[in-house]
Amino acid sequence: MRNQCVFTTHTPVPAGHDKFEYDLVERVLGKVMPFEILQMLGGQERLNMTLLALNLSRYVNGVAKRHEEVSREMFPGYPINHITNGVHSWTWTCDSFKALYGRYIPGWANDPAMLRQAVSLPKDEVWVAHSEAKTRLLALVKEQTGIALSADALTIGFARRATQYKRADLVFSDVQRLLDMVRRGYPLQFVFAGKAHPRDDGGKELIRRIVAVARQTGDQIPIVYLENYDLDLARLIVSGVDLWLNTPQRPLEASGTSGMKAAHNGVPSFSTLDGWWIEGCLEGQTGWAIGAREAGAADADSVNRRDAEDLYQKLENVIAPLFYQQRQRWLEVMRQAIALNASYFNTHRMVQQYVTNAYLS
Repeated sequence: MRNQCVFTTHTPVPAGHDKFEYDLVERVLGKVMPFEILQMLGGQERLNMTLLALNLSRYVNGVAKRHEEVSREMFPGYPINHITNGVHSWTWTCDSFKALYGRYIPGWANDPAMLRQAVSLPKDEVWVAHSEAKTRLLALVKEQTGIALSADALTIGFARRATQYKRADLVFSDVQRLLDMVRRGYPLQFVFAGKAHPRDDGGKELIRRIVAVARQTGDQIPIVYLENYDLDLARLIVSGVDLWLNTPQRPLEASGTSGMKAAHNGVPSFSTLDGWWIEGCLEGQTGWAIGAREAGAADADSVNRRDAEDLYQKLENVIAPLFYQQRQRWLEVMRQAIALNASYFNTHRMVQQYVTNAYLS
């Protein structure tokens, strides 16, 4: 049995590693094997499903290089590898960029590695494709919220499951800082989406906090939180914003894939160095990092303050000036996000690695 099993562990978050009382296991499954053997494979006190999978699989992997390191610390003694996640290129590329790639990179859909040729895409056509995607998103925002966002303002997107370790409100740690940026001539607007688990009170509180900030900033910094987050809405957001924001608490982001989806549409990431972004971030080329690679031993509040300060410093001194004053250089970043990240962080490459590294090894 062990020789037929490959196990992918997906999260460093403790709640993602299910454990069950043995009396429940027996009631549901009966005596599937001698109790002593089950304890040996799955843990003495409770049946740990991750431990069971580790002991019954010939190959184990995390979903990013950093996740491999974290998983080995969580389960010392087990040979855990990594195969970094990817997204399906055709599904997550919007229509205007599909058309652009079709003109200049024929065959890209069946071989997304060809997207590395995006470094030579005409910049004006990249901007036209992006503007079409942005127009579609802003139309949806107007329809759903009644708020008319500006097509010219730097639009920052954040859309994923609403839970505390994602720190969706980190960018609002100092709202005055953002207001000062606007007064200096750098308009900002934000598009948020994402649902909280029904039992995740912290996640629900994050949503309430963002909605409260939106009321506070009003027209000075338009902030919308879109309802009914699903795949269709996600496709509009990852392609229609100008900058993709991701601020997970390190090292709890096993991989993350939203930034990969954004990259397929030429949208650079501005993200905490965790999960896939450690591999995908070339500072100032595919996007920008928030904070150091390691959070260190500091308490959570100190880490949040440091990360927020780095976020503000780069947003006001690097990212916004680049977007508003050096559009040609911004377009280079967009092309490189496609060429370096979309060409690699896709399911074609990922499945190939599963075949060669896991299934046929």
